[in-house]
Amino acid sequence: MTTVDELGAIRAYEPERIAQVLRDRPRGTMPQADSKLMIIAADHPARGALAAGADPLAMADRSELLARCVEALSRPGVHGFLGTADMVEDLALLGALDGKLVYGSMNRGGLAGASFEMDDRFTGYDARGVADAGLDGGKMLLRIDLDDPGSVRTLENCARAVDELASQHTLALVEPFISRRSDGVVRSVLTPDAVIRSIAIASGLGRTSAYTWLKLPCVPEMERVMAATSLPSLILGGEVCDDPYAALSGWAKALSLPTVRGLVIGRSLLFPPGDDVAVAVDNAVGLL
Repeated sequence: MTTVDELGAIRAYEPERIAQVLRDRPRGTMPQADSKLMIIAADHPARGALAAGADPLAMADRSELLARCVEALSRPGVHGFLGTADMVEDLALLGALDGKLVYGSMNRGGLAGASFEMDDRFTGYDARGVADAGLDGGKMLLRIDLDDPGSVRTLENCARAVDELASQHTLALVEPFISRRSDGVVRSVLTPDAVIRSIAIASGLGRTSAYTWLKLPCVPEMERVMAATSLPSLILGGEVCDDPYAALSGWAKALSLPTVRGLVIGRSLLFPPGDDVAVAVDNAVGLL
């Protein structure tokens, strides 16, 4: 079994081993229709967003982040992982992705705090890369700021990615937000009406929605929000919450809705209050 300390040597002297490990690893399977998915996410660092809770550099130490991901992925009831190629490849070498569903994060060019943040270029996986790595789908962030022309390029690129993934019969996971810039900071508008509007826009991307899923925030009035779509949807974790029980309650209510197929949680489980990853993950899995 590869260790974290050996990753650098493998990348330096045996880079071809990465593709082999991805090709040979046991693939994950989608749970049955009456079951819900639990996916661990760790794609924030590639966008320059390293904060979790009060620590602005919580995800800066790669060994620490990998250890937390390995711990989370080892817990019973966890079905898969979502991340950029660097994270996927490290975790595959570590054996943590064996038997897991894996989704590649595609657009990370909208760097956190950048003047061009809304022009969210596809600097991560593309559809071909998703297929070549044997992944189960690609995820794209779609933030829409009506006052920023960069949003239209992101819309166009997301629509193209939906088409390219669908042509491979591969899942396209779209994460839409209505966003606004306030005091130079891009913030998501997390009202029910804003999320409903973002759902309507994301659902219409591409020449087919047959392989499109949505990744949505948990907000008030989720019954009304989820009535806006027939697409399968996963609920995201968002920022680390000081009250984990409030977060669990919100996720539980969302999971009771018919189009909600599970959870995609990152920082809330990898850097939870109390700092016990296993307990945090087990509590979330218990909702399923």
